[in-house]
Amino acid sequence: MKSVAVADAPLFDAPLPPPGPTRRWRPHPLDLVAAVLAVAGAACALGGLLPRVETAATLHRVLPLLLFLGTVIVLAELTAVAGVFDVLASRLAGASRGSWAALFLLCGGLATATTLVLNLDTTAVLLTPVLLALARSLRVPAGPLAVTTVWLANTASLLLPVSNLTNLLAADRVGLPPLAYAARMALPQAAAVAVTMTLLWYAWWRRERPVGGRFVPPARHVPADPVLYRTALAGCMLFVAGILAGVEIGVASTVALALVLVGFLVRSPATLRPALVPVRLLLLVTGLFLVVQTLGRHGLDDLVARLLGTDGGTAGALRAGGTGALLANAVNNLPAYLAGESVLPAGDETRLLALLIGTNIGPLAAPWASLATLLWFERCRAAGVTVPMRRFVLSSALLAVTGTLAAVGALLLVS
Repeated sequence: MKSVAVADAPLFDAPLPPPGPTRRWRPHPLDLVAAVLAVAGAACALGGLLPRVETAATLHRVLPLLLFLGTVIVLAELTAVAGVFDVLASRLAGASRGSWAALFLLCGGLATATTLVLNLDTTAVLLTPVLLALARSLRVPAGPLAVTTVWLANTASLLLPVSNLTNLLAADRVGLPPLAYAARMALPQAAAVAVTMTLLWYAWWRRERPVGGRFVPPARHVPADPVLYRTALAGCMLFVAGILAGVEIGVASTVALALVLVGFLVRSPATLRPALVPVRLLLLVTGLFLVVQTLGRHGLDDLVARLLGTDGGTAGALRAGGTGALLANAVNNLPAYLAGESVLPAGDETRLLALLIGTNIGPLAAPWASLATLLWFERCRAAGVTVPMRRFVLSSALLAVTGTLAAVGALLLVS
């Protein structure tokens, strides 16, 4: 199996080899992180570091988010098993008619759409292996397709509350329903995607295009079970329709998942197993909320308040966006947003949304800055890929800065 060891070499200098033999299961490093955070959060709540009233308020806020996260990730996993993503990828390759530039636009569009309607972790976890498999079948360099998923998983996660966990928190804080929130964030989202696609092309796709910019399109993919495929597709469409209609996100994802579960119970009951439930993610999010809330009471809020300052207008929004990006790369985007939100006044909508932009687009310069990025690295590692860290970090840092500035500027235009 060929891998890349040189820091500035392409992510892949040859098509991906076939997957290796099945390995025995071993705990993932994120399992340890989730367990530590869950134990630490429980200790903060039970030990009195976080008062009971604040513990109850935090859990009351996080439970609906956990319902949504758990159901939407299982929905996405079953959608992938049913072949929906594989069909979409093969349709993209066919629609590009062998053009590298057209494939770039279509893969970027698919990654953006997946992030918008199913959330960024779905793009990182499920779309990454699909595009790596697509690269293998096309016998083209896979680096550009891999980076497309992780960049757009982060930068295309602004438009809808469901796109990112931080969006759910921000929409709840400013009191905006999904359509009103989307209207406010449409221009910032367009600016972020435009910057991302430009850098993707010049930093990755253009540098690694095949000779003549052409490739041989693959055969059309046919799902193994057409009934399951149509059921999963209907479930996803039902979920999106529910969100657009203003249905509570946890309810929309639960109803959509129920439809897909019925299909699998009838057609493939063996697929339904406890491992589908993202226990690690649910523990991590719960523990993170409790730990950050506790740290806020013991000095973190004061530090973040000094970083955010009290400026309003353009300077205040840029400072909020920069603070969000800085904190996200120092720790992680979720605690960075929670810490910033806790010290901003309730009516300061523009700075709150600028902070959100920084914590969504900014966490690209460091691999640990976003859970989606960590999950993406794991998918690449599982495929036998050694990521060229210097090239990835430098290009991602450039995107974090330019994307955040562009999106905050767009936010100011519509404020």
